[in-house]
Amino acid sequence: MNQAVPRSTRVEPLPPLPAPSTEPAKVSAFAALGLSAPLLKAVASEGYETPTPVQQRCIPHVLEGRDVLGCAQTGTGKTAAFVLPILQRLAAQPKNGRIRALVLAPTRELAAQISERTWAYGKNLGLTNTVIYGGVGQRGQEEALHRKPDILIATPGRLLDLMEQRFVKLDAVEIFVLDEADRMLDMGFIHDVRRIVREVPVKRQTLFFSATMPPAIAELSSRILINPVRIEVVPQATTAEKIEQTVHHVAKRDKRALLEHVLRSEGVHRALVFTRTKHGANKLVEQLDRANIRAAAIHGNKSQGARERALDGFKNGDIPVLIATDIAARGIDVDGITHVVNYDLPEVPEQYVHRIGRTARAGAGGRAIAFCDEEERGLLADIEKVIRQRIPLAERVALPQGVAQEVQRPRPPMPDRRPEQRSSSPERGRGSPIGQGPSNVTSVNSASTDARSPHPPRARRRRYRGGSRPTGT
Repeated sequence: MNQAVPRSTRVEPLPPLPAPSTEPAKVSAFAALGLSAPLLKAVASEGYETPTPVQQRCIPHVLEGRDVLGCAQTGTGKTAAFVLPILQRLAAQPKNGRIRALVLAPTRELAAQISERTWAYGKNLGLTNTVIYGGVGQRGQEEALHRKPDILIATPGRLLDLMEQRFVKLDAVEIFVLDEADRMLDMGFIHDVRRIVREVPVKRQTLFFSATMPPAIAELSSRILINPVRIEVVPQATTAEKIEQTVHHVAKRDKRALLEHVLRSEGVHRALVFTRTKHGANKLVEQLDRANIRAAAIHGNKSQGARERALDGFKNGDIPVLIATDIAARGIDVDGITHVVNYDLPEVPEQYVHRIGRTARAGAGGRAIAFCDEEERGLLADIEKVIRQRIPLAERVALPQGVAQEVQRPRPPMPDRRPEQRSSSPERGRGSPIGQGPSNVTSVNSASTDARSPHPPRARRRRYRGGSRPTGT
């Protein structure tokens, strides 16, 4: 029997090994800031690739244990700038069953957002955090405190209540963060903050963030900070440049009809509308509901459950229009907001920058539309001084029931504001301009409207003057 002859097989040679690269290994931009591997893994899972300017400048100093005075607005990546290095510093030391870091925030929404980000960034470290705020029952918060969190995130009112009931002790705090200090002042919490500071150990690291520096905030920062690093950062110009800004001059009585027209326009998918008062927000929701436009309001008088339902509906698209006041809007971090409408112009011009920064996030475009009635022309002038540009006049639109925008009055050219003409006083510090080039560090002062201005003076800001503690936290 003939035996089968095996076929000859050709053995392919293995490809040669690649020559060793002479180029240095690419280092993560976040790794270059000194962050640990667990944090880098968490940052990568969140989709972060390049640190923002405030993160680049803040993280190394916090890791070194320095005090920081940060002038940073909404949308600059401030939360990660302090949470990431805090987590790394705490993880490097053994747990002691006590609160080692305290973060104060002015509103429930911002406190909840900071807590959520802290869990996301610290998921590989085994650290815990608890968030406490008013407007809800405190029993669940008491139980969370009994679990001995490493980090406590709180609004001032509820924190003081729990401290007075001896549920919270701050004698082991190593890192103290005061976020959005100017909002604390506006909401009447400045005295509560001072009381809390007295209960925190003198030997600590303090991180102090505020979008503006009015005299009371500048005085507070000088008392609680020791040789701080000062960081001033504006929102990235690439984001601001993608916001298309326009203004409608319209009579106050006709604003609602104009808003309905805007919300029914093509391309409006998720709109955030700002009013000056809580009552105005509620009234506007009722009017839009009668016009078959689904909307919800979020402000300090709403219960926490109602606020969370409104925000969740806005995030998932069930509620396309969210009506908000400035205070309640702190902490709203929702992607995909196509339009921000300033139904009422803010009395504090820096708030305009905070408001419009809610759109054009994550590289997307967005539109910011302002309604300006006769009494708000002075406010518009102040806003344009802060942002150092004219807001273009929107095209006139035909509205039902004979509603029409007012004709814009001639306005003088913007004043020549050379760098040497600006005041350097921190007491007059204002928000930074948007869309003014690639500079990451700047400080701009806004001159208030005077008798020579063609616009009436802006309304005086209302401030809490004592009495019962403000609600909404």
